[in-house]
Amino acid sequence: MKYALLICDDETVSPSNEEIEADPVHRAWVADLERRGAMRGGVRLRPVVDATTVRVREGETLVSDGPYAETKDVVGGVVIVECADLDEAIQIAAGHPYARWGGVEVRPVWE
Repeated sequence: MKYALLICDDETVSPSNEEIEADPVHRAWVADLERRGAMRGGVRLRPVVDATTVRVREGETLVSDGPYAETKDVVGGVVIVECADLDEAIQIAAGHPYARWGGVEVRPVWE
């Protein structure tokens, strides 16, 4: 089954791409995904300052700068994994470095 791991963090303390690539914990997490053969894709999102939210209300398209919700923690990336079950997806999510200070939401993907 496929799961989306929504990587959530307070982006005011989020490390740079270079820091992530050099982080041994993050590298070990990626190596674990490769060992499991679970990685199906993933992207890191640009900061919320670059976001645009679109809503349609009563036929009118409303466009606003920024994210939909005003929150401290934002989705900073998405990783798609394929696992045997939810337990394995939770194991993978728990190993992500951001789970230590942010959070990783695990969601089944419609097939």
